[in-house]
Amino acid sequence: MSLLVEVRGVSKRFGGVQALADVSLTIRHGEIYGLIGPNGAGKTTLFNVLTGMVQRDAGEILFGGRLLDTRTPHRVTAAGIARTFQNIRLFANMTALENVMVGRHRHGRTGVLGALLRDRRMRTEEAAIRRRAEELLHYVGIADQAERLARHLSYGDQRRLEIARALATEPKLLALDEPAAGMNDSETAQLRTLIEGVCADGVTVLLIEHDVKLVMGLCDRVAVLDYGRKIAEDTPENVRRDAAVIAAYLGTEVQDG
Repeated sequence: MSLLVEVRGVSKRFGGVQALADVSLTIRHGEIYGLIGPNGAGKTTLFNVLTGMVQRDAGEILFGGRLLDTRTPHRVTAAGIARTFQNIRLFANMTALENVMVGRHRHGRTGVLGALLRDRRMRTEEAAIRRRAEELLHYVGIADQAERLARHLSYGDQRRLEIARALATEPKLLALDEPAAGMNDSETAQLRTLIEGVCADGVTVLLIEHDVKLVMGLCDRVAVLDYGRKIAEDTPENVRRDAAVIAAYLGTEVQDG
């Protein structure tokens, strides 16, 4: 399986705090890759560096074998990476359909003049964007909520809507930041099925998640961060037996040898 993402020696400091220290990892095409670790381990910082929300101090990131331009989030999106947020960031006073259409507009080609004149090409493009947005709402299981305002959706449906909006950009990598946060068991099970379907349809998935049970049951490989350093990267079976990982989560000391 070829590499999609290569993170090489990435470091980031916030004042006196070393949030990331020489972190390297790889994500392969077509896999579900989990990123876990205790609170304050650096997971969100690495996520934000990868998606252009935070600028790294050192290191490099390759995407599809090329250096990834992470100077701004829209450059990252244009390269083929879409993300969701731990704290849901929807357009609360727009409908579910409109939220997804916003994500889809990145592929629009009409330009400002066409939008102002509402010419035939613009109307055709807008209809295509609407159809694709409707398809994505159906894909994530909330087609019946298309005309509801985002703020009126249930918490679980808002999470699904955010995924639909991210998928509207046609990403190669879908980066999910705590997608199961606040979900009950039924919603989490539905989320797992959705993520498996996204991956089966050809989109690689990066998952940050505190629900270790979900990660271990869903991911092909897992990386573990602790105090800004990568302490493990392997299959879930091997990671859960790793002494350094056990120590990080349980606060125990690792015995030499």
